[in-house]
Amino acid sequence: MYRSRRAGLVGLAYLAPALAFVLVFTVYPLGRMMWMSLHNWSLLTPPVFVGFDNYERLFGDRQFWVSFLFTLKYTALITPVLIIGGYLLAMLTAQNTPLRKVTRTVVFVPVVIGLGVSSLLWYWLFSADFGLVNRALMDLGVVSGPVLWLGVDADTSNVAISASVVWKVIGFGMILFVGAIQAVPTEINEATLVDGAGYWQRVTRVILPLTLRTVLLVTLLSVIGSLLAFDQFYIMTAGQPQNETATSVFYVYLNSFPYLKLGYGAALSMVLAVTILAFTVVQLLLARRSEV
Repeated sequence: MYRSRRAGLVGLAYLAPALAFVLVFTVYPLGRMMWMSLHNWSLLTPPVFVGFDNYERLFGDRQFWVSFLFTLKYTALITPVLIIGGYLLAMLTAQNTPLRKVTRTVVFVPVVIGLGVSSLLWYWLFSADFGLVNRALMDLGVVSGPVLWLGVDADTSNVAISASVVWKVIGFGMILFVGAIQAVPTEINEATLVDGAGYWQRVTRVILPLTLRTVLLVTLLSVIGSLLAFDQFYIMTAGQPQNETATSVFYVYLNSFPYLKLGYGAALSMVLAVTILAFTVVQLLLARRSEV
């Protein structure tokens, strides 16, 4: 009895730093944000309790839904590219070929660059006046004149920013996929070769099912990262034109700081948090089904 109790106390002592970290940096900020969302809270005046008025207001806030739908559109555009492109690059990198070193180095190097730095780089590349993207397209005869990539049309800006983010983060998913592919037992690959399975049969019937959990993980990370997108849009378009390229987090930022509406910004953040939680629950259910 004494030994089991002592072992429990020792285990709790080992767990205490992690619990303290979660309480201080996750539970408390979340509870504080929920409390703020129930107040008319400004940086300049004392908070006033308003109940669920902020939530009622956001359901009628057209700009919030514009930004929310734009964020979903951005997520739907970039996620398949990151998953499919990252997996294909992983297949090239996992193979013992001369191309392996090239893909492993060239594709992964942008991952270590800060998102703000890469956004500034691509802002310059997409410049209508001196950007290299327009110059290359005009030299190839694809376009007759400079294309206004950023801040004029929401769809064009979405494509341009998505391209910059794919260049920045696709290597991260590739590395995770490489680890999953290389973890497939060699006995299974050898057995499929003996059975006469072709390359794509081995990929679709053996490798892909055995790496499905990693695919779901990378999908979840991509969705969460896309729903929380802020830096690239703030730097490359600043929400232009007319806040049509303002993401959900960008709109939260506008209300919380420039507009000094912390309570309303907290309510918007709660809606975004619930959306991310819903995607996470779906991913966990899919992961559990893949184990059956």
